[in-house]
Amino acid sequence: MNIWAAVFLGGGIGSLMRFGITKLLLMLDLRGAFPWATLIANLLSAALLAWMLLRMQAHFQHRPALSAFVAVGICGGFSTFSTFSYENFLLIREGAPGMALANITVNVLACLSVFWFVARTA
Repeated sequence: MNIWAAVFLGGGIGSLMRFGITKLLLMLDLRGAFPWATLIANLLSAALLAWMLLRMQAHFQHRPALSAFVAVGICGGFSTFSTFSYENFLLIREGAPGMALANITVNVLACLSVFWFVARTA
C-alpha cells in the first residue's frame, strides 16, 4: 500500500475513534466540566504509539506503510492536541484556570506514564 494512502486511511480511522469516544461518553452521560473524552483519546493514543514503537518495532520496521498507517494515521487522527488546546483555552476563558491546569497536568503526566509503562514492559 502507498504510504500516503496508509496515512489517509489511518487518519480517518483515528478520527472516527476519537468521535466515537465523545459520543460514547455523551450517551453514558459521563461528560462534565473536565474534558474526559480528550484525556481518554490521548491516553489510548499514547499507549498505541508506545506499543507500536517499543514493543512491535521489529514487526513494523520493514513495513513502512503499516508503520505510517498506525503511527501517523491512526495516532495522529486519534490524539487530540488541538482539541486539548481549545478545551484549555475555553476553561481559562470561562474562569476555570484551575480546571485548565488540572487538565494540562493530568493529560501530560498520565500520557507520559502510559508511555513509560509500555516502554518498561517492552
